[in-house]
Amino acid sequence: MKNIRNFSIIAHIDHGKSTLADRLIQLCHVVSDREFKDQILDNMDIERERGITIKSQTICLPYKALDGKNYILNLIDTPGHVDFSYEVSRALSSCEGALLLVDAAQGVEAQTLANLYLAMENDLEIVPVINKIDLPSADPEAVALQIDEDLGLDAEITCMCSAKTGEGVPDILEAIVKHLPPPAGGNADDPLQALIFDANYDAFRGTIISVRIMAGTVKAGEVVTFMATGSSYKVEEVGLFQVTRTKKKSLQAGEVGYILAGVKNITDTKPGDTITHKDAPCPVALKGFQEIQQVVFSSIYPISTDDYEDLMVAMDKLQLNDASLTFQKDSSSALGFGFRCGFLGLLHLEVIQERIEREFDIPIILTVPSVCYYFYLTDKSKIEVDNPSHFPDPATIAYTEEPYIKATILIPERYMGAVMSLCMERRGENTSYHYPLPGRIEFTCELPLAEVIYDFYDKLKSVTQGYGSFDYELIDYRKSDLVKLDILVNSERVDALSQLVHKTNARARGLHACEKLKEEIPRQMFKIAIQGAIGGNIVSRTTIAALRKDVTAKCYGGDITRKRKLLEKQKAGKKRMKTVGNVDIPQRAFLAVLKSDQ
Repeated sequence: MKNIRNFSIIAHIDHGKSTLADRLIQLCHVVSDREFKDQILDNMDIERERGITIKSQTICLPYKALDGKNYILNLIDTPGHVDFSYEVSRALSSCEGALLLVDAAQGVEAQTLANLYLAMENDLEIVPVINKIDLPSADPEAVALQIDEDLGLDAEITCMCSAKTGEGVPDILEAIVKHLPPPAGGNADDPLQALIFDANYDAFRGTIISVRIMAGTVKAGEVVTFMATGSSYKVEEVGLFQVTRTKKKSLQAGEVGYILAGVKNITDTKPGDTITHKDAPCPVALKGFQEIQQVVFSSIYPISTDDYEDLMVAMDKLQLNDASLTFQKDSSSALGFGFRCGFLGLLHLEVIQERIEREFDIPIILTVPSVCYYFYLTDKSKIEVDNPSHFPDPATIAYTEEPYIKATILIPERYMGAVMSLCMERRGENTSYHYPLPGRIEFTCELPLAEVIYDFYDKLKSVTQGYGSFDYELIDYRKSDLVKLDILVNSERVDALSQLVHKTNARARGLHACEKLKEEIPRQMFKIAIQGAIGGNIVSRTTIAALRKDVTAKCYGGDITRKRKLLEKQKAGKKRMKTVGNVDIPQRAFLAVLKSDQ
C-alpha cells in the first residue's frame, strides 16, 4: 500500500484536466503512440464533440519514480462543469489526494473554489498545479500569489506546467509520489470492505462495478454481498482500469478497480453501497454519499408509445451510470406514459436527452424544464409543484414561493456593467462585489432559480467573452407571483410546452415560445394560430400562413365574379380543413422553445 497513490484532477471547466490526464498517461507508457488519441479518457461521443468531461473516468498508471521505486498511480479524471459536481464528490471519496488545476491566464475561478471545498471536506491532500504557462496572456506569478493568498495552499509545492506541450508534467508525477499520502485504513487481511463509487452496464457481462477497496481482499470465485440491498453474487472477475479493463487475480486494500459478478439486476447496484464477503462480512457499512439535490425538473415521453418499455430500461441503465439522475413514472393526457426526471442543471438535461437518443436509439419529447415551487392554499395546506400539469386552481392559492440561489460570478473588471445588467434582467437582488485580485471582481447576487436554469450560463459566457465563471448554491424559498402559461397550437393545448412563470415574464416568455414554434412548425394547407394563454386570457399570438394554391390561374378574362366565386370556395374549404386538421409538432420545435434568447 505504501507505493499506491489514489488521486483526482479537479478544476474549473476548460482549465485543462483532460489534456493533463493525456500527458500523464503518455509519460507512464500505458498506451502506445500509435493507439493514443486526444481526450483518451472521454469515451462518449458527446464529450468529444462538446470538448467537456461528463463522466469521471479511472485509469491505473504504473510509474517508476526518480528514487527507483515502482508506484501505482490511480487517476480519476473529473468533470469541471457545475452541473456534474456530484460526479466530482463521488470520485473524491475514493482518493487520498488531488491535483488542483488552475489556468495561468484566468486564475482561480468559481468552480475551482467549489471543487477545492469538496476536496477539503474529504480531508484530501492537495497539490496546486498552474497550467497553460505557454499562453501569451499567462501570468503564473500572479496566479501563484492568488493560490497562496485566496486558497491558503502551500505555494512551495505548486507545480508549473503546460499540459498541451508537456512542459513541467514530469515534475507533477514526482509531486504526486512525494506529497500525496498512500492509502490509509484497513489491511489486506481484514474483512472485505469495498466502496462502489461508479458503475456501468455491459450487455454481455452485466454491471461493471467500479470500487475502491478500503480493507480486505477480493478474488474471483468468492461470494460477496451488497450491504444496502442484501443481494449476493459470485465474483467472476476482478481487475484494474487501464485503457481497457485488465484482469487481475485479486484486488487488495488501497486499490481502485472493477468487479464483475454477473449482476443483471440493475437495482442491486447503488453507488455509495459497500461490498463485503458473505461468509465473513465487515462489521459496519461505509457511510456512502450524501443525497443529491436536483434543481431542474422535466418530463421525458417516448414519441411512440411502443417505446415505453425500452425507455424504462434505458432510464435504469442511465441512472446506474449517472447517480445524480432521478426519475419516477409520469403520465399526460396528450403524451401518454413517461418519466418525471430531476437534473442538476440544463446542461445535465441536454446530455441525458442526447444519450437516450444516441445510446438507446429512442426518439423522445422533453417538456419545458421547471423547478420545485411551494403553493400555500387557502385551506392552510402546502403542496410542492414541479410539474405545470399539477398547478392548483388559482382560486384556492393563498400565495406561492419559489427557490432562490446565491450566485457567485468571477469576472474581469471590464465586464461588470454587462453582468450587472444581466442579473437585473433576471430579477436579481442583494448584489455585492469585492476585488480578490487587481482587475478581477467576485460578484454575488441572489437570483430565482427559475431564471437561471434556461440559458443564464450561456448568456454570461457571451457578455464576458468566455471569461466569466459561475457557481451557485440554493439558499431559501421566497414569495412570488406565479402563473401557468399554456401554449395553444390550432386551439389545442400542448401539454409539453406548459410552464410555470413569474407574472411579469409571462408575456415575454409566451411571445418567445410562439415565435420559436412559428419558425419550426411546417406550413399546412390551413392557417395555424399559435397562442400563449394564462387561464382564459390570451397574452401572445402569432400565425403561420396557409399554403395556397392559385385557384384563379385557369380564369382569363370574363367577369370578376368568376374569380370571387373560386376564392370563396377555397376559403370555405380551408375553414373546414382547419376544424379537422391536425398539426404535428417536430421534436426540434420543443427544443427550440427551451433555448431562450430573451
